[in-house]
Amino acid sequence: MTATADVLEAVRTGRVGAVPGLLKPLDAGQRRALLADLKELRAELRASGWDRWQERDLMSPALVVAGAGCHTGAAAAAGWIGARDMRRWRQNPTTVLLDVLAGREPRWLGDLAHRLAARAGTAAQDYPLISELVRLAGCPMPTTDGCVEGWAQAVGASGNRLSRALREDPHLTAFTPRLFETAEPVGSFAWRCDPDDPHHWPAALVCLATEGRLERAVLLNGCVARLLRGGKPAELKPYQAVLRALRPTEEEEAERAADWIAMTADAPSSVAGDAQRTLARLAAAGRLTSPMLAEMSTAALFRPEKKLVRAQLVLIRQQLGRDPAAAPELLPALGEAFGHPDTDIQERALNLAAAHLTDDPDLRAELADRAHLLSPTHRARAVDLLGPAAAPAEDTGPYRETLPPPPVASPLAPAPETVQETAELVAAVVNSRTATVEEFERALDGLVRHAHRDRAALAEALRPALAGRWWLDPEQSRHYTSELPGLEHVAAAVLDKLPTGTPPAAFVTWRSDCHHTGLHAVVGARLDEAARLVTTRPLPFLLATPTVETGSLDPHALVARLAEYRRLGAEPAPVDFAQALLRVRRDAEAIPGATALGTPEGHRLASWLGAAGQPAPVTRRTASAVRYAYGSTPARLVLDTGERPTVLAEFPAPFHESAGARKASERCWDGGEDALLIAVLPEDRETLAAWWLPAVISCAVHEGRDGTAVLPSITAAGGPVGPAQHLAVATALGARHPEDRLRAVDALLTLAGRGELDAARLGEDLAELLRMGTVKPNRLADSLRTAAATGAHATTWAVLAAALPALLTGTGTGTRTGIGDSRGAGELLATAADCVEQSAAASPDPAGLAEVADRGGRSRLVTQSVRLRDALRRNRSVSTEGE
Repeated sequence: MTATADVLEAVRTGRVGAVPGLLKPLDAGQRRALLADLKELRAELRASGWDRWQERDLMSPALVVAGAGCHTGAAAAAGWIGARDMRRWRQNPTTVLLDVLAGREPRWLGDLAHRLAARAGTAAQDYPLISELVRLAGCPMPTTDGCVEGWAQAVGASGNRLSRALREDPHLTAFTPRLFETAEPVGSFAWRCDPDDPHHWPAALVCLATEGRLERAVLLNGCVARLLRGGKPAELKPYQAVLRALRPTEEEEAERAADWIAMTADAPSSVAGDAQRTLARLAAAGRLTSPMLAEMSTAALFRPEKKLVRAQLVLIRQQLGRDPAAAPELLPALGEAFGHPDTDIQERALNLAAAHLTDDPDLRAELADRAHLLSPTHRARAVDLLGPAAAPAEDTGPYRETLPPPPVASPLAPAPETVQETAELVAAVVNSRTATVEEFERALDGLVRHAHRDRAALAEALRPALAGRWWLDPEQSRHYTSELPGLEHVAAAVLDKLPTGTPPAAFVTWRSDCHHTGLHAVVGARLDEAARLVTTRPLPFLLATPTVETGSLDPHALVARLAEYRRLGAEPAPVDFAQALLRVRRDAEAIPGATALGTPEGHRLASWLGAAGQPAPVTRRTASAVRYAYGSTPARLVLDTGERPTVLAEFPAPFHESAGARKASERCWDGGEDALLIAVLPEDRETLAAWWLPAVISCAVHEGRDGTAVLPSITAAGGPVGPAQHLAVATALGARHPEDRLRAVDALLTLAGRGELDAARLGEDLAELLRMGTVKPNRLADSLRTAAATGAHATTWAVLAAALPALLTGTGTGTRTGIGDSRGAGELLATAADCVEQSAAASPDPAGLAEVADRGGRSRLVTQSVRLRDALRRNRSVSTEGE
């Protein structure tokens, strides 16, 4: 066996430690020849399938070492060592690599170190190798972002306390400034932020600064610069910790006053709060000028966070107490607080203006110009304080609600006209992570149509478009034991390439008890039927292809398709026709045309458009509270669906699971392809809402995320709107995450825009959900405040008017009482008052409002109850005068 063959054998058997010794006797020519063989082996491993993963993991470390020893250029060696395909999830063998690179010139080693450091994806993993190469070369340490990450990981994993490890590290002064400059926060720096952790970065850095090993100014400037850049609060937390631990002196704080002002304006709340407190100390010490405080106040009072705004008002009051002459400079900033959504803050700002207002006409005019932003509750006082200029503009007419226009579903584009277009669309759907209903249905219909016209031509176009799919390889497909997913099943039938594997006798597919199982069964049955008929009885086209993007099918279009089938003498496929019936829009005007067809399918369609196609009944019940090892779930409202007798009696078996009576599942464990599943029942949104309710509930009680993503599709679906749709929207309005609540708001406004919203029913659902604890008042307040902000004040008030009695009285059949005292109740009342003031609603007082308003005190619940009561009285008075 030759020397190069020995190296190849060591690589193939994974003997990493033997490679350096086998390479050393080889001359330059032998190494060049060996490198060519190594590249071929690497290409072979890269192209291998998943079944050879163990072989790849065995060979890769030795392959990296052998190739590194054969490359003569630093750039090529860095490319070989840094390749991601040869390392998988582990670090390269540093010690063996250094052995194989021994003897290279220091300049070459330094060049290699810097090139490895420049590779963003692998520099952190390669830091141990880079560090040793720098030591051997005697060159400066590269400080790329990846190297900083690697260095931080290395010193944290050294086994010593972090402060000791940093103290002994030769690259401390080179890397420390870079901790504050990387594009993304250094991972280990952000993670190790517990003061009791021996690897607590803030404590270690401040300790070294105290010892004089690090420059204090470097840490101060680095923290300030990083905080000014902004980011997520969790990412900024360690930089705040370093800054606090440094305890800046008054002089150091004063030097950076402009930076604190900028943070107060734009930084996340926690950072802005720290900056605000720093500026307050400077103001108390006389180190903050009035113009600087005015600049800070204009930005701080514009922020939505009530805590920051209240603190800023206190700071202004304190400064005016120290220097009353500063009023002309500071008071104009109060105009920003006049527009704050919290009326309590508006009142505080108005009180502050009243206490320090001067006779300066320019100051009064400036504040009067902003007085129109005040709530009607405070406008009369503003007029008394600032004069007639603070009076609101003349009435521009009755209130007009702003609602989104009713959405119109876009028509589905026709099937691809040519086999080339069909092949391209099929490949796009197969290779994408998700597909829209339109893409999926057009591709499926195109496969069926062109297989009927010229299957050979379609196969010829599909083969290159789907090249590389594993099921085209006989060696791989023979191991597969179930149907191919999605369109690939039909495409494989066109190509005569269906997998040939036989499932074992004990093979059982796991099935969950949620709605996904039955809907997936229908989608799979359609694909299986289409694939089977492609080779036995090709259909001219599909009857069930939707006419609009929501998945619905126009009944007149279905009548025309059945007429064309009759003309061609084609027999409808059972599953395809059954899916068409579930999708058809219920329109009695199409019944005569269906009957006139004179075919069994025509009569079934006519019957379906009548009584036979009625949606399943939906029953609401209360599910008991559930206790888990990690917590508990409160009692909640769930929906059970009844059976559809016609589907059970006349439809193929795959439809029976979805048509049977179904108890609401505890949780919805399956997921994905929601759009395609909704398109199974696009004209039955009540059933869809009932089945997806567990996912929506999860967003409210389990802190789930994205469970409401399906709401826009359900809302856009057809069929009557009833209790299920309203309950789903009500529950989603109390979701944990803002993006989920936004979808619920969109659904609410869409229903209102289409004239389908029963505001009283939605409000009553919310009242019951509030009593049960499924929906939290503060989350609901955020959702309804967002809805009102779009201009839907009257709609939002109509919902709140039905929900507030339960909130105010704590009465009802639920399990909780005293909800009016819970967190967020005052926010809900504030939103209600805003809506009443904006929409001029003259409704009667909700039950319990007078009692809460008469409690006395200055709690937000009481003050907003008084505000709502006064607004309703004022509007009723105006309405009576108008009559």
